[in-house]
Amino acid sequence: MGVLLALLCGAPMLHAATPAADDAARLLSLWPGDTLAHAGTITERSNDPALPDRIIENVRTPYLAVHAPASPSGVALLVTPGGGYARIVLDKEGTALVPAFVDAAGITLFVLRYRLPDIAHAEGADAPLADAQRAMRVIRSRAAEFGIDPARVGVMGFSAGGHVAARLATAGAPVHPARDATDRFDWRPAFAVLVYPVISMDDGLAHAGSRARLLAADTADASTAMTRLSPERHVDAATPPLFLLHAQDDAVVPVGNALAMHAAAVAAGVPASLHVFPHGGHGFGVRDAHGPLARWPQLALDWIDSQNATP
Repeated sequence: MGVLLALLCGAPMLHAATPAADDAARLLSLWPGDTLAHAGTITERSNDPALPDRIIENVRTPYLAVHAPASPSGVALLVTPGGGYARIVLDKEGTALVPAFVDAAGITLFVLRYRLPDIAHAEGADAPLADAQRAMRVIRSRAAEFGIDPARVGVMGFSAGGHVAARLATAGAPVHPARDATDRFDWRPAFAVLVYPVISMDDGLAHAGSRARLLAADTADASTAMTRLSPERHVDAATPPLFLLHAQDDAVVPVGNALAMHAAAVAAGVPASLHVFPHGGHGFGVRDAHGPLARWPQLALDWIDSQNATP
């Protein structure tokens, strides 16, 4: 009766995130002993079944949703969707990627439902990064199972998930202790695709909501935390190649974030491809990218192919 009433009123529906309610053929837990019993709460925000727009909140046991192609190319992407560190978007920056990246290009997508920054987590503000590092290790530990080349596993992040991906690409060390044999695998991505990413914590560039939630979960003083949590300050020769995409008219996360990351990459001698489109706003993903911007998935795929080419 509650479901029927929600449908009649046009209200979003809430349900627990369980394997039966998710979108992928395979769901993989990240940490030893974890189950999906506390995976989070999924909200469907769309009333159009053809255009799902789900979010997940309150993730306590992070996991991966796997979208595997019929004929794997050997390339895999860890996908970290956005949501301002308040929630995680599941479709606009997750399932909507499947036609271009999985079905057409043969890339295996591992979409991460990560924990959000919270002082209750042992890792605090680093909880999303810890989950991303562990996810990379889980993916590489199961490379043979999914037809993946461990050397061709990259990360693609959107908005606040772009901050997770940028931190993954620039971290100097793991932020969690080794738990099992999986932690012997490399956590570093081979390349990073950052789409309208949150990068800097500096005034004038920072996304206010993301910064507030990160700082609230960090035990250091604000100045120290802002420096540590700004990936552009940690780009060095070990940072993998970067693909940066942003819209100049983004009123949520200023384009200066992508520009700052690109400038840091140039200064460090890191190969970086920068694509700034005049129009597109924020959160366009695949479905809401129109005009010339609609070509961005192919631009990204061509760039990913170039990372695997023999010089």
